[in-house]
Amino acid sequence: MLAILEYKAGNQTSVKRALDHLGIPNKITANPDEVLAAHGIIFPGVGAAGQAMEELAASGLEAVLRDAIEQGKPLLGICVGCQIMLDYSQEGNTKTLGIIPGQCNLFNEEWKDMNGDPIRVPHMGWNQIKQQKQCELLKGISEDDEFYFVHSYFPEPAPEYVIATTQYGYEFCSIHGGPGLWAVQFHPEKSGRAGLRLIKNFYNYCEEAANAK
Repeated sequence: MLAILEYKAGNQTSVKRALDHLGIPNKITANPDEVLAAHGIIFPGVGAAGQAMEELAASGLEAVLRDAIEQGKPLLGICVGCQIMLDYSQEGNTKTLGIIPGQCNLFNEEWKDMNGDPIRVPHMGWNQIKQQKQCELLKGISEDDEFYFVHSYFPEPAPEYVIATTQYGYEFCSIHGGPGLWAVQFHPEKSGRAGLRLIKNFYNYCEEAANAK
């Protein structure tokens, strides 16, 4: 089973719908025992970084999340869940989880798009990703595939954690992490075939990791 973390700051229902479509056992939960017993955790998020951090602390799920990571439980962060895995977010001057070194920055409205026009903030719509290193999440996904983005801030992790980038006025990191600990800035659950493939790849990794223990 995959646990979808319920902390009142996410898009859990759409994630669950995608998992159900793929036939992947899952549960939206804030129960620490269920989270720690799952084969993997999906850590979604929408809204503001500060609100997300407040909800994690108030619910006690921040400690549960850290325990799961310490135990080597596979984790996939999505959107705000991706951003707050870093040390700091410019959004609300927020100290975040510090699981992966780096910070989250606001897009500059003076940056130009591919046509030379000023970018719109938030970045909203379909865009490609450029793979920077091999990653299990991206098996079967090509550079022509597009993913759905909705965000005003972008992650900027330490360079060694950058897995894929996306061009939007600036070449920003759109996937970061390492084996079993990943974060994506886009919404795979809203990204059609390619997004579903990424989610399926995550589930396959979780099952392989669980069977190896």
